[in-house]
Amino acid sequence: MSPHDRAVLTLLALVPRGKVVSYGQLADLAGLPGRARLVGRILKTQDTAALPWHRVVAASGRISLPRDSEGWHEQRQRLQQEGVLLKGDRVSMRQHQWQPDLAAMLMLMER
Repeated sequence: MSPHDRAVLTLLALVPRGKVVSYGQLADLAGLPGRARLVGRILKTQDTAALPWHRVVAASGRISLPRDSEGWHEQRQRLQQEGVLLKGDRVSMRQHQWQPDLAAMLMLMER
């Protein structure tokens, strides 16, 4: 696993229940600005079964998986179970976007 993979997956594990991040936001937080597509590739190629992969959406709040696919339905269901409100296939980023306290996040990552 590359350092980039590790950084993205470590940060993904910190996203709290009921909150979402965009691919670009996760890239920025992992020190990979402008690398949203890399985050998508990491999530696709690494084992994320034990991680909250469903909390990652497009910058617009849209679920990025193909509409009506098995993964799309699973992501939607998981988000709804956490209290995330969706309108169609979009999450209200204003309401549910994770805005981490950077000092607290750094402390959590040092564990």
